[in-house]
Amino acid sequence: MYLKIKRLIDIVLSVIGLIILSPVFLILIAAIKLESKGPVLFKQKRVGINKTHFNILKFRTMRIDTPKDTPTHLLENPDQYITKVGKFLRKTSLDELPQILNIVAGQMSIIGPRPALWNQYDLIAERDKYGANDVPPGLTGWAQINGRDELPIEVKADLDGKYVQKIGLWMDIKCFFGTFISVFKSDGVVEGGTGSKQHNQKSAKEPM
Repeated sequence: MYLKIKRLIDIVLSVIGLIILSPVFLILIAAIKLESKGPVLFKQKRVGINKTHFNILKFRTMRIDTPKDTPTHLLENPDQYITKVGKFLRKTSLDELPQILNIVAGQMSIIGPRPALWNQYDLIAERDKYGANDVPPGLTGWAQINGRDELPIEVKADLDGKYVQKIGLWMDIKCFFGTFISVFKSDGVVEGGTGSKQHNQKSAKEPM
């Protein structure tokens, strides 16, 4: 029942967000185009609900000669590919804003597990243990406010599983406002990070 309400909330908030943030979109589009050649938006195949595939949208933060379908942390010297505007977009998470369009299209939700790359088989398999592939992926989620890039795959999947167990309006509210705090503090942002910070399953924060 809540998933139907959740979808309605997604539509209302994402449409409002597009209207309010339209000046920001225009400024970022101009900045990207002025710095480097190539499209403004970056499309990448990701895993959606029930392991279906869709193209996630982001503002382009890297040069057009960057190897495709390769996570940043697997690139040799990833900084050489990231543009100056791109570094700012990644640090502030503004590169994720075009995913509002994915939300409107029903491919994503505002809150949910972050969609894995289609070839991140280890993360996909780990999420299967918790049913985290059976809910809509999100723009942000419980794992994103509890570590982001720092988290090893096992801990990230465990946190996604805890979100699925506690999914509801209160959980989504905590994730929504917790995201603003995390972005402001740049918590867990590791450029090109692989989850090198050591955690174990007990370190995964339990939602209240």
